[in-house]
Amino acid sequence: MTCEETEILLHALIDDELDAGHARAVEDHIAGCPRCAAQLLAYREMSKTVAGADLRYPAPPELRRRIEASLPKTQAPNRRAVLRGFAMGSAVSAIAATGLIAIVLRADDEQRIMSEVVSAHLRSLQAGHLTDVLSTDQHTVKPWFSGKLDVAPPVVDLTAQGFTLIGGRLDYVDTRPIGAIIYRRRSHVINLFVAQTASAQRHPAKPETIQGFNIRRWSERGLNYWAVSDLAADELAEFADKFEAASRTAAP
Repeated sequence: MTCEETEILLHALIDDELDAGHARAVEDHIAGCPRCAAQLLAYREMSKTVAGADLRYPAPPELRRRIEASLPKTQAPNRRAVLRGFAMGSAVSAIAATGLIAIVLRADDEQRIMSEVVSAHLRSLQAGHLTDVLSTDQHTVKPWFSGKLDVAPPVVDLTAQGFTLIGGRLDYVDTRPIGAIIYRRRSHVINLFVAQTASAQRHPAKPETIQGFNIRRWSERGLNYWAVSDLAADELAEFADKFEAASRTAAP
């Protein structure tokens, strides 16, 4: 186990959230690495300090009054508003009859799925949830997905380009199992979610931002990709470009 892999798991070790195998691997590394041992000691001291400090601060009553005063006043709907609602409902029914409502639903589905992807990214950042297979070797991570998904996602090593492969895991998006390949850029985690799609058409990378996280999504060779991170948008775009280029080169 390398120092980079150990650093990711130190907090989980402190909180007793690692399985026996990972805990033993981290402890064995720490036993022979003064740098990681010092980091673990610093984290433990920090945890003790935070746990022993009285950090609760009651909000003053004036703050509650200011918040309530800033909220919009609710009003009962008047007759004109009700009629507008009926008119809107009739318009939606007419659109649905022509089949145009499917376009709206598809757009809504895209936003919903991207929100689920961001939620999956947030879940993964909890201690012990980042990887199911912990390895910097693409030849270990890619075979791990075999048999767990209909199509094993491509896994490429981008360490030389500044994006370190950490491992992979199974996640669930839109009630389906989905592959997640995890990379790291400095202290930033990148979750690359990969799912099979019925279309083989290529869709170029498109940037999005949800809840403060940058997303880079694209489709190629029958797979949908979502790269999610708090990394700066330009660096996430660099990651997506390098992954696309490397996966094309590695494809048979």
